[in-house]
Amino acid sequence: FLNFNPHLHIIASDGCFYNNSEFMVGIEPNAKDLEASFAMEVINMLEREGKINGAIINNMANWQHSGFNVYCGQSVKPWDKEGIERLAQYIVRAPISQERITYISHSTDGINRIIYKGKTSNTYETFIPLDWLARLVTHIPNKGEQLVRYYGYYSNKSRGMRKKEENDNIVPALISTDISKKKFRRNWARLIQKIYNVDPLLCPKCNGEMGVISFIEDEETIKKILKHLKIWMTYNHDPPEDKKNHLTVHIEPRSMEWWETKEDTACQGSFIEDIHQMPYEDEYSQLTPYEDHIC
Repeated sequence: FLNFNPHLHIIASDGCFYNNSEFMVGIEPNAKDLEASFAMEVINMLEREGKINGAIINNMANWQHSGFNVYCGQSVKPWDKEGIERLAQYIVRAPISQERITYISHSTDGINRIIYKGKTSNTYETFIPLDWLARLVTHIPNKGEQLVRYYGYYSNKSRGMRKKEENDNIVPALISTDISKKKFRRNWARLIQKIYNVDPLLCPKCNGEMGVISFIEDEETIKKILKHLKIWMTYNHDPPEDKKNHLTVHIEPRSMEWWETKEDTACQGSFIEDIHQMPYEDEYSQLTPYEDHIC
């Protein structure tokens, strides 16, 4: 999170499937060989996209360190279910860790701050709330963007073809499970227990197993239940905004110029003042320099 670097996480089979039913273990991959091939693919992609040219490629070829690195971890055996699960969790882990976040709500200067600890114990970075959100939203994927892809034997096409041929028995054999259909339908409870370490189907009084009677969706009914349990949270709303004195900021998309409109009874009307945009890093950092222009 603190040291941004584009990279990929890959879970790959240590071998090849053949005859739709057997698996042949391959040799241990050499990270250096994969590094050279990966670097070439990325460089060719950037050249096709017009991001770099031949001169830059020749310059990069003379670098002592290519800027690319490939790490191959230890193999995980098919019967090591916990190891496979830990590896899969690492692949799709979140960009930040809640345990590394320290929120300071009251600072000496009156500004709230977030302190984020890096992977090493000596790495810290302090953010104000808006800067923290700006850094965080860069990790939100675009609409429709796929973050996890399956290739080869595990691709949707390959699995669909095997299912069509009724020869998909190898997948249950490699990823076997002892969960019955009845327990599988209650998968939501298992996931809640895995994340929050609380079994939602365990009775807090007798420790017996509970069953789902119905799903309550009515807002008033939910409110009554939570109030009875004394866990209903009420929020105090801010007073209504005073419309007599307010600041409205308009952005013209083409010229990227800012206009500020200030309505004030002391000025006996409103005015529009054209202020050219200053160099900036964030949109919200532009509001402060123009406070002096308020009538």
